[in-house]
Amino acid sequence: MAKGYWIAQVDVSDTEGYKPYAAANPAIFKNFGGCFVVRAGKHDCVEGETRSRQVVIEFPDYATALACYRSPEYQANIQVRQPHATTDLVIVEGYAGPQLTPSASAPAPASKKGYWIGYVDVTDPEGHKVYAAAMPPPLADFGARYLVRGGAREVAEGKARGNTVMIEFPSFEAAVTCYHSAPYQAALKLREGKAAADLVAAEGYDGPQP
Repeated sequence: MAKGYWIAQVDVSDTEGYKPYAAANPAIFKNFGGCFVVRAGKHDCVEGETRSRQVVIEFPDYATALACYRSPEYQANIQVRQPHATTDLVIVEGYAGPQLTPSASAPAPASKKGYWIGYVDVTDPEGHKVYAAAMPPPLADFGARYLVRGGAREVAEGKARGNTVMIEFPSFEAAVTCYHSAPYQAALKLREGKAAADLVAAEGYDGPQP
């Protein structure tokens, strides 16, 4: 079964005021089987724009991700956060289709994974297919796998482009290096004029879970 995800970008304006919200979240997430995938670690905005913090939470499925957000407990906690932060939050269905086969030269896994978090507006669907077909080889070279690739979604807070994608890499360094690699940059040129994107390479989280 496909997982469900919260994918959030956050600007915190009052760090002390934000702390009670952050402290209350783990107990709420635990009730819904949520765990942190990305939690405000280092990131590199390689394309477009983003906010200062990246947060990704994985749930057992999309319905559970929605239920957690809509729960009375979390809705009450939103009221604690809102005076102290600005948030764009998308709830998305994970990808359960065929995965890439990593190449023999793919980087070894690190303790913290790396991720591409992308928001895309496709303006030329047929032209964009050429880019999509060229992506797998450079991604496989860096051991990538899809976590989100289209699917159902709800923009719960703020704004987001029309499509959401999240790709996991063995490490943050692999995620950044893949983006800047010659094979991927060649594929990226095929997307020019076909889509607009905001893309962040984010470091995964390996700390305590709810």
